[in-house]
Formats: sequence, C-alpha cells, structure tokens
Amino acid sequence: MQERSSVAELAGILRTELNRYSPGEKLPSSRALVDRYRVSPVTVSRALAALRAEGLVVTRPGAGAFRAARAAEEAPRPGDTSWQEVALSVETSGESVPRSVDASGVLMTLAVPPPGALELHGGYLHPSLQPERALAAALARAGRRPGAWDRPPIEGLPELRAWFAAEIGGGALAPSEVLITAGGQSALTTALRALAPPGAPVLVESPTYPGAIAAARAFGLRPVPVPVDADGVRTDLLEQALRTSGARVFLCQPLFQNPTGAVLSAERRREVLRVAREAGAFVIEDDFARRLAHEDAGPLPAPLAADDPDGVVVHVCSLTKITSASLRVGALAARGPALERLRAIQVVDSFFVPRPLQETALDLVGSPSWTRHLRTVAAELRTRREALATGVRRDFAELALRYVPPGGFHLWLRLPDGADEAALTAAAQRAGVAVAPGRPYFCAEPPAPHLRLGFASAASTGELAEGLRRLRTACDEVLG
Repeated sequence: MQERSSVAELAGILRTELNRYSPGEKLPSSRALVDRYRVSPVTVSRALAALRAEGLVVTRPGAGAFRAARAAEEAPRPGDTSWQEVALSVETSGESVPRSVDASGVLMTLAVPPPGALELHGGYLHPSLQPERALAAALARAGRRPGAWDRPPIEGLPELRAWFAAEIGGGALAPSEVLITAGGQSALTTALRALAPPGAPVLVESPTYPGAIAAARAFGLRPVPVPVDADGVRTDLLEQALRTSGARVFLCQPLFQNPTGAVLSAERRREVLRVAREAGAFVIEDDFARRLAHEDAGPLPAPLAADDPDGVVVHVCSLTKITSASLRVGALAARGPALERLRAIQVVDSFFVPRPLQETALDLVGSPSWTRHLRTVAAELRTRREALATGVRRDFAELALRYVPPGGFHLWLRLPDGADEAALTAAAQRAGVAVAPGRPYFCAEPPAPHLRLGFASAASTGELAEGLRRLRTACDEVLG
C-alpha cells in the first residue's frame, strides 16, 4: 500500500474511533498505534497531523495526543456570497459575463486516487523512481551552505542559469538569456501572459497538455487548435492558422508531445521556425520530457531554441518531471525585449524562486548521483512502457495504440467511435484504476474519443498488469 493511502486510511479509522473518547481524553500512544495497525511511525504522525488540522485532536509535546474539546453546538450561520457572481463578471456591451476558470483538466492529473485504486493517470514519477536519497542529501547540504537562506538574484542563481543554458542551447545560449522559474507550469503561464494580450488568439497543438489550455483561457486568451500527427504538428495547417487567425504565439511540445508522444520531424522543425518567423510570431517550446527519454530513444534532436538566434523561440523546461513534484525548479530562455518582459512579469508575480530550492537543484544536478538517476529512470521507463504497450495490444483489441513513443510517461489510445469517455473513466474508477479521458486534451471538439494511460506513476510492472486487468473490467462494462 502506498504511504499516502495508508495515511488516509489510518486517519479515517482514528476519526471514527474518536467517539470512544471524551473531550480531553488521551489517545493511545504513537507506538501503540504503530503496533495495532501495523503501519510506520511516519504514517501515524501524518494521520494525527491530519486530525489535528481538522481540529479533532490536540497534541502536546511529550504528553501525546488528546481528543479536542467539542465545538460549539450551533454551527456558524452561512454567509451570502451571491454578490460575488456579479463582482467576478466583466461588462461586455452592458451585459455581465462570468469569467470562470476551468482547471478540471489539470486537477484530473493531479488528483490522488481513492485508497486502493491504482494510478495510471498521473504525470509524475512514482516515489520508487524518484531520487529521494539524493534529493534529501542535496537539500541538507544546500540548507547548510553559507547564504543559502539569503535573497537570491531575481533572475536566479548564476550557476544554475549557466547549467540550464548549456542544457538548452549547447553553447548557443548565454546564461544571461535564462530565467529560473518555479517549475514548468509557472514558466508557461509567464510566457503566455508576456507574449499575448488579453483576448488574443493563441495557437496550440491538438491534442495538447490541458494545463496549457487552462492557462491560456485563464488569462483571457483564445486557444486555436492545430492538429498533430505522428511527425508532430502539421506545419501546413500551422501556416494557415497563423495567417487566418492573426495569432502571434504558437505553443508546442516538439519532443514526446503530451499526449500523443510524437516527436517533431527534422523537416517540420525547420518549417515551424520558418513560418513563425515570416508571421512575426513567437514559438513557446515546452520541452517538458527531454529528461524522460527511454533507454532505447537514441540521440535526441536539439531544442528548437538551439537553432534560433533571432529570439523566435521562448524555451520552457523543468527539473520537476524527472525528480519530484515538489522540486519546482525550471527555466525560461528567451532573447531580446521578450526576455525583459518575461523577467518583469515573473518579478511582479512571485519575486523569485526560493534560494534553498535553487541551491538544492544545483547541488543535485552537479552530483554523481544525477547521471545514475537519469540512466535508472531511462531503463525503468522503457521496461514499463513495453509492459503496458504489450498488455494493451494483447488484451484490448478495441483500443487502437498507433504509436509507442521512446520517451515520456504515457500511451495515447483511440477508443471506438461513439464510445463514452466519461462513462469508461467512471467505470475504471469503480474497478479501482484511475485513467485520463481524452476530452480535456482538446481545446475544440475532439475528432474521436481517446484515453491516456500513464506508466510512470505506477509502483511496478506488476501494478501496471493489475491496472490493465481492472481496466478490462471497465471496458467490458461500458464498451461491451
């Protein structure tokens, strides 16, 4: 059982058993709870912390945990927040229009499945694949370094900017052209706000990462889809969309695209830069999966930013996917006036990335364990990819797997025409496996129903096999 599941289960048990204790009465000791429920001391500590946050227990150092005093019998009167419906709207031709922000597509991949459910929808490495020991050691060293808790330079630590510049540009990019960001999502939102005014169209791949669609719409931008095939974005349609929409920003993932896994071909790489340059448009390159290449991927194409001396490309990358969801350290690379605007918006939004996180990242990527970690993940992801792809092709004739990418962490499956994605996803949840429907990956009407299956957030190939067995149950229920 995963730690987070056991914490939730133990908290639920203790929450129920609190009725046996009077207010102020002491609960069993942590050691007694460890023995009774056969969990770790960390699990007990976290479960008690959850109950303490709910106001159900109080803890006293050296004395233990006690049931909290009863809350007042009369619940506080709920307020009237209906006025906010008007305040959160905008005036358009004399009419109020709600400005809702739909984060459901992002929340879908961040949601923790119910206890006992297997996670085949997530976008982060399973804890067994994360460099936890190396991260802990790097964090400890970083915290003790002189000046580690001082305010960092606004743009980021010079050494970390230099490391990202070398990784992105291979010598073609200067450290001064890199900004350190709080992860990839933060970098994407900064880039969109900097490069496109409210109400403007923004071209996005179709399908694409739901977080990009949500970020664009949250800032009042209008996502316009450009279809993707096995060779990446259709550059003939990209050129047409730039011309007809008047868009001046195109957001793409040239390497192991999410969700299709496609890699932009060499010919189309040149075409993307050409048509963007001729249209006077920026290309936001989301290079999220470069460090998730599998063992058999072969040489990777350089980032688009490495072939762009004119500042057409604004490059986004992050260390989060290859390490931990909580190491939110990434980079933005740009040239010219765009760099200054990106810097200004980031300063206004968040001042800077906390120095201890930057110091930890710098220590980690400079340690011998870094290359070992990359090799380990590359081998493990290949093994898991093959296990999942083999199982899908063997046991799911009705699901079309047209491409198996040599990088990233997911497979993109086409469902039969007319299949109900929502019903299948719900049935899978009932069967004990979390999967991602395809609809949130499209900013317009999807051409067909799809399903995305991830293999990085599972604990093992055995868990992947069990996940497919449960998905088979759901498919039999919904697809017949």
